[in-house]
Amino acid sequence: MAERKHGRPAPETRTSVRSGEWDGRDLEGETHDGVLFVDVDMTEMTNRGSVFSDCTFRGVRFNASTHTNAAFLNCTFVRCSFFDAAFTGCKLLGSMFDGGTFGITRVEGGDWSFVGLPGADLRGCSFENVRMREADLTGARLEGATLHRVDLSGAWLHSSRLSKADLRGSDLSALDPSTVELKGAVIDAYQAVVLAGGLGLEVRAD
Repeated sequence: MAERKHGRPAPETRTSVRSGEWDGRDLEGETHDGVLFVDVDMTEMTNRGSVFSDCTFRGVRFNASTHTNAAFLNCTFVRCSFFDAAFTGCKLLGSMFDGGTFGITRVEGGDWSFVGLPGADLRGCSFENVRMREADLTGARLEGATLHRVDLSGAWLHSSRLSKADLRGSDLSALDPSTVELKGAVIDAYQAVVLAGGLGLEVRAD
């Protein structure tokens, strides 16, 4: 199982929901604390403003689900599927993803700081206007992904694959261009200066 940053243990759960059918369910303003969800089908679920704290999701299917202004705080996701899932204005502070599939997951706004996505296959996913400070993206596959205006300050990006990713407007101050794959990535002029500095180059106006 993938480790959280700095070796922090996953939170303990106190109750469990197993093999439940939550597909198509409409959640609004619910609160779930310390719950273990195992093999629960949450396909096409609509989640508005619900809060999950210190929960663990194992083998849960979030495919085509939508989450708006919801929160998954310090949660753990193990071998979950998120194909075509959408998160808008959500908080996933400190949550950890271990394995799983993401397909064309879309994230718009919100705070994903301190999230753990080491080795995650995020090809084709979209992140826009998201705070991902100190996120663990070590070895993540982001080829062809969209990361527009993403705050990646302090993020762990060693060995990540960013070939052909659209990175325009994102904070790349934590990115060491010598340790990642960047061939064909799309960046803006300011980012070009930042990356040149990371390579030890001195940029001059004339």
